[in-house]
Amino acid sequence: MEARIVEFSGLLRHHGLRVSTAEMLDAIAALVHTGVEERTVVRDVLRATCVKRTTDIPLFDELFELYFSALGNALHEVADKGEAGAASAADLQNLLERVTKMLAGREISEIARALLMADEGTLERRLREAMERTTGEGRAEGRGFAEGRFAHALGDQLDLAGIRSEIDALADALAADGASPDDLEALREWAAQRLADLAETIKRAARIEGGREKPRARDEAQLGELGEKSFYYLSEDEMRRMNDAVKRLAERLHSVVAVRRHTTRRGRLDLHRTLRHNARYGGVPFDVHFDRRRRHRPRIVVLCDVSDSVRNVSRFMLQFVYSLQDLYSRVRSFIFVSEVGEVTRLFEEHEAGEALDLALRGNVVNVFAHSDFGRAFKSFHRDHLGSIDRRTTVILLGDARNNYNLPHEWVLADVRIRAKQVIWLNPESRATWGFGDSEMDRYAPHCDAVAECRNLNQLYRVVDRLLTRDLGGLH
Repeated sequence: MEARIVEFSGLLRHHGLRVSTAEMLDAIAALVHTGVEERTVVRDVLRATCVKRTTDIPLFDELFELYFSALGNALHEVADKGEAGAASAADLQNLLERVTKMLAGREISEIARALLMADEGTLERRLREAMERTTGEGRAEGRGFAEGRFAHALGDQLDLAGIRSEIDALADALAADGASPDDLEALREWAAQRLADLAETIKRAARIEGGREKPRARDEAQLGELGEKSFYYLSEDEMRRMNDAVKRLAERLHSVVAVRRHTTRRGRLDLHRTLRHNARYGGVPFDVHFDRRRRHRPRIVVLCDVSDSVRNVSRFMLQFVYSLQDLYSRVRSFIFVSEVGEVTRLFEEHEAGEALDLALRGNVVNVFAHSDFGRAFKSFHRDHLGSIDRRTTVILLGDARNNYNLPHEWVLADVRIRAKQVIWLNPESRATWGFGDSEMDRYAPHCDAVAECRNLNQLYRVVDRLLTRDLGGLH
């Protein structure tokens, strides 16, 4: 059982769930006390020890069913299909009794005997063992999983040809010993059906093995489908799927940063000091030294345009901002149209969906006013400039459509002097910047980076760059 828990933990990690070695050992220890007879108990124990976020539960349940139940279910389905061909349950029982008598005292392999005796438990065990030995056979470099290649390799592991030869030799031996023609005919027909059932089971096992890739492949396919579609033009169903995609992005960020913070707390290995202090031990590193210089976690200030023209975009951007809270030592979040309002406390005190609804409802700022970036920036400069220092990254999310009001770009110039960096994410196509009432050409010179961010793929790329620059010091 321990080997299967280890393999299942690897499957969870492969699909993005964070399962540590300690959690895997906790699961094994818990199952020692609860036992493994009840499937629901095993599932609940593994879920309690391996799943840390409620958002991971559906994927865990899917992978649990796939790993622990799919093969057994496939065997039973194939067996039931074969048994359905019998005239009646009594006929099947009579046939199995005749086969049992014919096998008595005969030398035959375990898997061939289990096949003829319809011993599904032994068949499942041997099939799982063969699948473990065949792992990797279905994958070719540069290509995905090939069910046919895996099925062929699995058949070789089980030695299908050898089983057929073994059964033919058994029938010949029984004939030589004077077995009745009716018994021999029944044995040959039963053996042919069971071999066909085993071949069908092998095909299903290959599909199950390929299915271990499918949760991740399905997510990636959905992201690929939606990745290039502008936030502006999403249907309601696509918005729901996009919300899930943004949540997964946040979860991935949490995983990356958790590893970096663990390294930060411990410190990086100081190789030179370690070698120097262990010279007396012949270079064996008994006394390990780490670089424990303090690394300051960066801060972030976000200003998000929530005017009606970018409402769809604002929701996804604010959801992304919500996910940043756990990544930085301090996140201050502001929304604006023609006036600016802080929503930091909303994000700290409420779940993401509720926080977004409260932020966009109109109680913080008038979301139905005409956009006035310049006025909002002046208000921020007057009331909140002190929140920015050399550790602060300032992120602005908006289309810079100012309705021909004064842009007051000098505010960004002051902010840039005080901040670590200023980044502007614009949901409009770069080709439209600076035309009409767009003030992007005035604001861009006062930013360290400006980026078009109108779909999920662009958001992913921005996040990767942001993490590399802002959190790289945490290594």
